[in-house]
Formats: sequence, C-alpha cells, structure tokens
Amino acid sequence: MNLVQQVQVAFGAQGVLSRAAEQFKPRDGQRDMALAVARTIQDTGTLVVEASTGVGKTFSYLVPALLSGERVLVSTATKALQDQLYGRDLPRLVQALGLPVSTALLKGRGSYLCIHRMQQARSSEASGERGMAMALSRVEQWAQATSTGDLAELPGLDERSPIIPLVTSTRENCLGSVCPSFKACHVSHARREALAADVVVINHHLFFADLAVRESGMAELLPTVRVVIFDEAHQLNETGIQFLGRNLSTTQLLDLSRDVLATGLQLARGLVDWQAVAARLERAARELRLTIGRAPAGARLRWTELVPEGLDSAEWTEALDQASQAAEATAQALDTVTELAPDFVRLHERARQFADTLAHFSGLGPPEAVRWLEVGLQAKLVESPLDIAQAVSERLLGPAQASKTWIFTSATLGDDERLSWFTQPCGLQDAEVLRIGSPFDYASQAALYVPRDFPKPSDLTHSQRVAQAAGDWAQRLGGRTLVLTTTLKALRVIADALQARFSGSGALEVLVQGQGPKRVLIERFRRASSLGEPGCVLVASASFWEGIDVAGDALQMVIIDKLPFPPPGDPLAEARSRHLESQGRSAFNDYFVPEAAVSLKQGAGRLIRRETDQGVLIICDTRLVQMGYGRRLLKALPPMQRLQTEDELRARLDQLTKGDTTDALGP
Repeated sequence: MNLVQQVQVAFGAQGVLSRAAEQFKPRDGQRDMALAVARTIQDTGTLVVEASTGVGKTFSYLVPALLSGERVLVSTATKALQDQLYGRDLPRLVQALGLPVSTALLKGRGSYLCIHRMQQARSSEASGERGMAMALSRVEQWAQATSTGDLAELPGLDERSPIIPLVTSTRENCLGSVCPSFKACHVSHARREALAADVVVINHHLFFADLAVRESGMAELLPTVRVVIFDEAHQLNETGIQFLGRNLSTTQLLDLSRDVLATGLQLARGLVDWQAVAARLERAARELRLTIGRAPAGARLRWTELVPEGLDSAEWTEALDQASQAAEATAQALDTVTELAPDFVRLHERARQFADTLAHFSGLGPPEAVRWLEVGLQAKLVESPLDIAQAVSERLLGPAQASKTWIFTSATLGDDERLSWFTQPCGLQDAEVLRIGSPFDYASQAALYVPRDFPKPSDLTHSQRVAQAAGDWAQRLGGRTLVLTTTLKALRVIADALQARFSGSGALEVLVQGQGPKRVLIERFRRASSLGEPGCVLVASASFWEGIDVAGDALQMVIIDKLPFPPPGDPLAEARSRHLESQGRSAFNDYFVPEAAVSLKQGAGRLIRRETDQGVLIICDTRLVQMGYGRRLLKALPPMQRLQTEDELRARLDQLTKGDTTDALGP
C-alpha cells in the first residue's frame, strides 16, 4: 500500500487509532486532513490546513508523518504543546503503529540547566539573598539526578523565577566547546539526540532563532529532514519577525554588566578595574531607561525619525551615545584578557555585538523595516520586518529546500477561503489550502449573546459595566467563567471591581492573570468544579486568549470585553497599514478586520473543547451587531445559537447550572 492507503486504513473504525486513542471514533474531518497531509508528503509540496477545534489535527499530521518513514521535524508555538507531543502523543502513536521510530525533544538553550553557570552562580552577589540561595540549592540538588537538564522537569519551579537566568545560558554567554563542563552539557546532549532521531519536536522560537543566527544546531538538523510540520502556525509570523530584525534591551546591558563584574573579579582580579567598567555600563543602561520617563507597561513608542516619538531629542541622543560608548569601553577592556579564559572571549563578543547594535540604532532605520521603542521596567529597542514572507520564500521554500514537504496547521488561520490572513504575510500564497470544520454541534452546545444596552467600547464606563454584568452572570452560573480583555488597562479595572465585589463573600473566587503562574491559575480554575470549592472567575488577557484547554463543566461561560482589533497606535500595526494603503488596499478591511476575526475565533475557542461541553459566549461590544463589518466577524465565529435578550441569557445560564440545556435550546 502507498502512504495514502495506509493512512486511510489507520483512520478506519478498526484501524490502529482505535487502539491508540481513548474513545476513538472515525471523524470525516480528521481523516480528510490526514489524507491531505499524506498526499502532500507523497508528492512533495506545501499544505496549509485550518483544522477547527475538535478535529484532532495532532493525530492527523502525526500518523501520516510517522507512516511515511521520512525524517520529520515538528515545530509548535509553546513549550507546553512540545512537552505534550513528545511525552504523550508521539509515544502513544509510535507504540500503536508498531514502528521502530526514535524521537527527540529540542528546546532553546534557555530551557536547559547550564552546569558552568550554575557553578558560577554560587559566587554571584544575587546568590547571597535568602530566596535566591534556597532556589539555587534546589537547582543544585536536582542537577545531581537529572538526565536531560530540562528545567520543566524541576517540580515547583516558576517559569518567572529570577534564578533561571543565573543557571541557564544564552547565545551570547555560552562558551561552546571550550566550556569546562562541555562534556556534560545538556544543550549539546539534546542536540546530539536530535541529530540522531527520526522525529524531532522543536518550537517556533528555536526555528526562527536559527534562521536568524545559525546558532541553535538547526543548521545541521534541517538539511537531514524531509517533512517539516508547523503546528499552531498562526503564531509563525509574529514569532518570526522577533528574530529576523534587531533588538536590544537595557536588561541585556545590565546582565552584561553583572557578568563582566563577576567573571572579571573571579578570573582576572587586578588586571582591569572591573568595578569601574561594569559600573559605567550599568549607569548608562539605567540612564537610557530613565530618559524615557514613565510609560504604561508594554507601551510601544513610534520611532520613524532619529529619536522615538515624545522623547527629548538631546537627552535621548546623549543617553544612547553614552550607552554605545560604555559598551565599546567594555569590549575594549575584555579584549585585553581574552587569552586568559573562554569566558572572556564570549563576553567580548557580547559587548562588541551590543556596541554595534547601539551604533545601528543611532541612525535612521531601513525603509523596509519598522522601528519602535518598547517600554516597561526595561527599555527595548526593536527593529523588525513587517512580515516573514521574504524569509519563508528564500530560506524555507527556495531551491535548496525543494525536496521538502511543508505542512502548516492551526485551528485559526483566517476568515476567507484562501486564509489570506496567514498565507500572505508568511509568503504561502501558492500553497494548497484546506479548511476543515469542527465536528462539534455548536448550535446545540453553545449560545452567543451580545448585550445591546452596553456603553460604546470607547466610553470610560465600559469596563466598569463589563465588570458589573460579568459579576451578575458569573454569580448566577456559580463561577465557571473566563473573562478575556483586549487591554491590560481593562484587565485591571474589571479584575479590581470583581475582587472588591466578591472578596470575603465565599461566593466566588476571582483569579487574575499576573497574580500567579499561568499553570497554577488554570489548575485552580479547573479544581473549583471538581472539589466543591467556591466557583471561580478568571480574568485574563494576552496569552490566555489561546492555548487554554478547560473541558467539561469547569468552564461554561466566556466573556469578551471588546472586539480584539489591533491597537491603532501600535507602530507595527501602523506600518503594516501604510504598506497596504501604498498598494491601494484597505488597511481596515485587509488588516484590522482579519486580525480581529482571528483573535475572536481564538478567544471563542476556549468555550467548547469536547463534544459534550455546553456553554455561553458573551461579547460585550455593540459594534458586532451595529456595524457592517460585524457580519463578517460573526461569520468567523462558530454557528452558535443566538440569544437576543437578557432574559434568554438568564434562562440559558439557569439550564447550565442544572446540567440540562434541552429546554433552553428548543427543538
């Protein structure tokens, strides 16, 4: 049998999948996607598949990829899905298919323990703090037993822990083959395993980091692979532009200052005034940040001229020049001791790169890129291409990769038949496109309500009104509610109002993004429905719009505060708009509306995760039913039952609390 025939059999009622997946039953959409992937592998080509929630796209691409006998690279957007693929889905399928296939997991170096830097961390000033000392001791104890060095295996380690940068390496500070701990290096071991494996699971950040700097080991891996699959492909463009431009943060300068001081005092004390060199760089980094003044976290300042918008020209130019000179002086000081230890070689390269980057940002940016200043606790200088189309065309689909099969898939890739939102910025207009609908019966499983009496989204009272209504609705349902906001400002207003309302009441617990690790918040949210604890309302933004899988009764209401249009003042959004308008196209129709449609689909996708789920989606934005473009956005959503009045919504919520939706749904 050829590959297509093998896949057809595998997805049959008595096929191997019936033994690999619990409660497996043949699904037309899952089989159709798998057959399309098989044909593309068999014939060599490029396939883009939008597979809606519930299709089972993971098995749809893994089964034909494994049966093909080819070397396969699978890239995901998140480490969580990486771990799921490698630790659960792949082993299950390999066993069910009975194939002699070896698999490997490869993450970025920041995910692995660096033994050399862990040993250095003991002599750093930070390790003297009680909390840091305890965290370092836990890492050191775990380091004695781990075989992979993957920090995800360390129980209870918060991904935001300040100990992580001290015990991991970066491209800039890794010593490579001259490191005294190179033989035991976990990063090198992971790369060797990847080079020897038949199937390798990576993530988009690692893939594009290698395209940009040829550093991650992918340079050796990619040529040996014939099938490349990108899952969660909707994040490809935004991930790619991070690595295909230039950027430098004041935090990176401060980290360099700290590393220069620690390494200089440890390995070359007395040869250079390390205190003075490090202090100058640290002072320059802090002055650069102070020049910007106060700004909301995550703010992006336009940078179309020599100076970012709103900043004093003389002060900014002076601060940037001082930072450049400090980085240059640091490089010169390190150059005098590079023969003493490989640590100094890497520090010198790092200082030289930073000095060059700062010098670059002192001039005008290239016309084909967009530049901005990102402000929070740190300042980040960013220069980015508008999309990854050129990189994909030249480096992925060019003549050198002609023998490869490329598969791109996600639950949301656009709102038109050609999936233009995804294919155009990714340079995939010529790819075969397939859209697979969800097997869920949304008309009976879910309902959509758009309140008509809400203030306009621009009204200052809008977020307060959302908070009041969300509290009423969530209390009626007994929790089980996810509130998704489009801005951090709205997040704070809504979360503060809900916490003030329910604090100490014992009725509901209000969980808020940022008040704990994402994983911990989700677990607490799930637990509420199973252990009889107070119901939960989770208020979140940003990353919580996607990748959250809470099935069953734990989540039965999703409330979205506003239509998720890109922020109009964002420099990247503005540059993309100008680019479209220069081509005679409509920035609103061809960029803002498709962006909102995809984000809306992602947020709505949190509601129904299984064929037995029931729930209500509420979008608190009257534009959805009052503006002409609202019809296009509604069409992008699953075909849910429409609730017209508040009374119908209350009846629906009451039915959900009873576990029976039959009466509310009608015939």
